[in-house]
Amino acid sequence: MHTSTETSISNWPLHERIRVRQVKLLSDNWYTLKTTRFDFLRSDGRWQSQDRETYDRGNGAVVLLYQRARRRVMLTRQFRYPAFVNGYAQLMVEAVAGLLDEADPLSCIRAEAEQEAGVRLREPQALFEAFMSPGSVTEKLHFFAAEYEDSDLVGAGGGLVDEGEDIARFELDFDEAMRQAEAGEIVDAKTLLLLRWAERHVFGPAPRPGGGPRLVFIAGPYRSGTGDRDDAIAANVQAMQEAAVRVAERGHVPVLGEWVTLPLIEAAGGRRGDAVWDRYFHPHAQAVLERCDLLLRIGGASAGAEAMVKAALARAIPVHYGLASLTAPSA
Repeated sequence: MHTSTETSISNWPLHERIRVRQVKLLSDNWYTLKTTRFDFLRSDGRWQSQDRETYDRGNGAVVLLYQRARRRVMLTRQFRYPAFVNGYAQLMVEAVAGLLDEADPLSCIRAEAEQEAGVRLREPQALFEAFMSPGSVTEKLHFFAAEYEDSDLVGAGGGLVDEGEDIARFELDFDEAMRQAEAGEIVDAKTLLLLRWAERHVFGPAPRPGGGPRLVFIAGPYRSGTGDRDDAIAANVQAMQEAAVRVAERGHVPVLGEWVTLPLIEAAGGRRGDAVWDRYFHPHAQAVLERCDLLLRIGGASAGAEAMVKAALARAIPVHYGLASLTAPSA
């Protein structure tokens, strides 16, 4: 049980609990290694002297390259000396990554994708940031994902020879990549994080044997940007229904939340924007979404559609942003 003093100190700004006494430079041959002596105010109110070494190599960025329709990812193999001296006698399998140096994360990962994998990125998606070894290394990684097509392969990759890089790219079936991750054959932490992210947010579980039609929830603007004009709302619904027809033509079963909620609201005597509307429109649409296999996001800006995307991702339901990746059911 925490005392009042411990609770109070734990809420202090961290810079008020650190007193740096001495900093020594140990090496700047490649990047910067320092040893620091500092006093740390413990949660019980006592100051404790500590010594720590920090390795500063700057921050970095990493991107998972994937093809949703073909259910595969592109990874790299390269030699990592620190892993080798720790007993790992294989080339390291990794997602494309690099240090920022003076670049911003997005510019960095675009350059690294071309240098290492020969891939020109179209629309990389920023995911999250993480410290990979906060006990000794200052580096913070910026994580990205990017879908690519075969036409985006603009070079052989391989990395920069003058930086000692000898990198080979390769494509791997996503389910095989997950097998290797679970078998301990892929051991790079940043790559494991990205594969788990893709499992939840892009690919979902492996398709069931025999395939079959998928239940596709279509999300697009409904009231957004319409000023609540009936003709503009009708045009938005028409766009979603046209997408539904194309989904059906591909052999899947389309669903619009509006098909379920609007008749219900009308039957309950509700109107657009009233309490009955609020009770049923989004909550019931999300309940339908939870039973779908994927979400197809169409159209422009829409707070409601983005809420459905967020709900889908939270439930590990893959989100597609175009019909090109929606393949016909397997026989």
